[in-house]
Amino acid sequence: CAGEEKRVGTRTVFVGNHPVSETEAYIAQKFCDNRIVSSKYTLWNFLPKNLFEQFRRIANFYFLIIFLVQGYEDWLRHRADNEVNKSTVYIIENAKRVGDVVEVQADETFPCDLILLSSCTIDGTCYVTTASLDGESNCKTHYAVRDTIELCTAESIDALRAAIECEQPQPDLYKFVGRINIYSNSLEAVARSLGPENLLLKGATLKNTKKIYGVAVYTGMETKMALNYQGKSQKRSAVEKSINAFLIVYLFILLTKAAVCTTLKYVWQSTPYNDEPWYNQKTQKERETLKVLKMFTDFLSFMVLFNFIIPVSMYVTVEMQKFLGSFFISWDKDFYDEEINEGALVNTSDLNEELGQVDYVFTDKTGTLTENSMEFIECCIDGHKYKGVTQEADGLSQTDGPLPYFDKADKNREELFLRALCLCHTVEIKTNDAVDGVTESAELTYMSSSPDEIALVKGAKRYGFTFVGMRNGHMRVENQRKEIEEYELLHTLNFDSVRRRMSVVVKTQSGDILLFCKGADSAVFPRVQNHEIELTKVHVERNAMDGYRTLCVAFKEIAPDDYERINRQLIEAKMALQDREEKMEKVFDEIETNMNLIGATAVEDKLQDQAAETIEALHAAGLKVWVLTGDKMETAKSTCYACRLFQTSTELLELTTKTIQESERKEDRLHELLIEYRKKLLHEFPKSTRSLKKAWTEHQEYGLIIDGSTLSLILNSSQDSGSNNYKSIFLQICMKCTAVLCCRMAPLQKAQIVRMVKNLKGSPITLSIGDGANDVSMILESHVGIGIKGKEGRQAARNSDYSVPKFKHLKKLLLAHGHLYYVRIAHLVQYFFYKNLCFILPQFLYQFFCGFSQQVCFPRYFL
Repeated sequence: CAGEEKRVGTRTVFVGNHPVSETEAYIAQKFCDNRIVSSKYTLWNFLPKNLFEQFRRIANFYFLIIFLVQGYEDWLRHRADNEVNKSTVYIIENAKRVGDVVEVQADETFPCDLILLSSCTIDGTCYVTTASLDGESNCKTHYAVRDTIELCTAESIDALRAAIECEQPQPDLYKFVGRINIYSNSLEAVARSLGPENLLLKGATLKNTKKIYGVAVYTGMETKMALNYQGKSQKRSAVEKSINAFLIVYLFILLTKAAVCTTLKYVWQSTPYNDEPWYNQKTQKERETLKVLKMFTDFLSFMVLFNFIIPVSMYVTVEMQKFLGSFFISWDKDFYDEEINEGALVNTSDLNEELGQVDYVFTDKTGTLTENSMEFIECCIDGHKYKGVTQEADGLSQTDGPLPYFDKADKNREELFLRALCLCHTVEIKTNDAVDGVTESAELTYMSSSPDEIALVKGAKRYGFTFVGMRNGHMRVENQRKEIEEYELLHTLNFDSVRRRMSVVVKTQSGDILLFCKGADSAVFPRVQNHEIELTKVHVERNAMDGYRTLCVAFKEIAPDDYERINRQLIEAKMALQDREEKMEKVFDEIETNMNLIGATAVEDKLQDQAAETIEALHAAGLKVWVLTGDKMETAKSTCYACRLFQTSTELLELTTKTIQESERKEDRLHELLIEYRKKLLHEFPKSTRSLKKAWTEHQEYGLIIDGSTLSLILNSSQDSGSNNYKSIFLQICMKCTAVLCCRMAPLQKAQIVRMVKNLKGSPITLSIGDGANDVSMILESHVGIGIKGKEGRQAARNSDYSVPKFKHLKKLLLAHGHLYYVRIAHLVQYFFYKNLCFILPQFLYQFFCGFSQQVCFPRYFL
């Protein structure tokens, strides 16, 4: 497949594989077809590849040697028999190639990566769930370009003449840069920008939309899903590897014994009487046989005599012990979950003993440590706390500490804050055909890619402001007086991990242009007036200590002249094929300045039951726990505090985009931080392991936070920068930290982290646990993979070695079952080796009393 070679430049896709111009020559392009290859063997390589897999076990090599030796010996017997005997007797269907147009119906899965051309909705939107890709079960909204929205039939789509220019395939699920050029008979080509909001990924499912039309841009092994797939390899336990090492030692003992006995036999036979006693005279043919050949035959005979030192039956016994022992996990009633009416499941019994040897635990956050259900807790407006479940904000204001205001905030500020919550989001309303006109609030069903956005919209609804959906590009809000307010949505400045905020630009019915912004306190506070920060900062810090996810809300008015300039800059940035993200980030940075802070919100993502206790138990048992999540840093950090991965006294070392962007050259700044952190940790902790444990109890604890973009810099650092030791320094820092949090991780980056730790000196045993399809790569990469039967599909559970209903079950699985399995298998293997050695040693000594004549000491049925 062409996907395996290095991809450079861009690709041009002709929609429907039609030429865009009759005057220009059309050359059919070659792209990867839409076949997915996940099988392990073909008809031609099955036999050699399977034999290679079998003979990775040293014991199987031994069986092959025994097979050849015994076959050779039997062939000699056949030849001897023959000598004696001869003296007396003688489409539009599933996308098959790039450029094909596909029709997808509701609840169907997209067959390849598509650019959305049109849908059955008037505004050209569709709703998609990507639970099988990134683990998020919430609906995401995708958009068609406005020039193709009306092409809602196969005939109109077939008449479309357009070409798509886009980047070459790459595994990042959240990035896509492209441009579509639409041709018509009378006008020049119209160019429109394409981004992630226009791309429908293979594996995602169409929801709440009857049908869509899309054009294939990436197919087969070039789709983002395929590029993120980590091939499943055969896992072998540490005990099995140890058995192979023991077998090599015992094989050496076998060869040594055979060689010693062969040598001593000919020393014994050097005396003529011993070589040819009177009662056993040699034939003439035996006397003429070459001595070297006789020595070789005797050596093979001793090999067969002593071959029982190799525990042939041990593998069968061990496999049976593992298979039957795995039922203890399935039968354990403590693993039964009444909510899903299921218990634990063992997919691979070969790794039972590995559960008792785990050194590192890599866990996902959302849906694994948390319940993945957001709940609006409280908000503050101008320093006043609002916490309640009524439709009015009156009488719910409180203050924390020595604040100058004890009454509630100004009524206009309250309404402005609640309007901001109703407008600054990407929430969609699930359509209900039975509802006409003003939607009743009781029938609203909110959908969004972010569950905390839904929580904020529901929080505003509790205080009387209800978002009732979009109509013709206008956002509609029902206020406390049951009046419908409409705001024209001009631009959405989407959230990203660098800015850590999102904004909307709206136009009121009176013609005013407003910008509403929400984001992390560290991203919003520097962009608002200084005198407004203190009142809100008290609430934000208190909520963060409680483990809540906090967001600050701000706004500003934009003059019409300024908006014209901003609008022009945004359109230019969106059309760029090269460096689009940087250009848009520059425009966003210019827009989101000189804002006015209104307040802050607190949303809770509840921890799973006993998650904190489980992590504490794992720490007490000597296991290191790392959290690998695709969530943003602030959210992940608060969860780590709540589950006691980070303590309040833990000093956090950050290697994130924010800390590195302080310098113009990111690699230089990264190198400085790595050296600084290493010096700090080496100075704090002594080298010896014994004193290291003492240091953790007596000195400062350290935690490391790293994001996906910084990890890419570390793993892919250029050689000319003199930073080829980034990886080793980073690992030294990780080893000294009591806990590590990796946020904004792509699925493949999670697997890279696991692989990096697996290859450390000493080959530590790793375990990965997660509940979403975005965790599959790290589950397959680690020595032991555990899937949680969560809300985000069963991809993780299907690809895991073991699956459990909840994270809390990990405690008993490792510390009880894993420990006992390891003890049992260790005793069993040691017994087999001891038993065989005890049998063969008397057999070896017996040869000294029988003239090294290969006589058997015991009846063979005892062996």
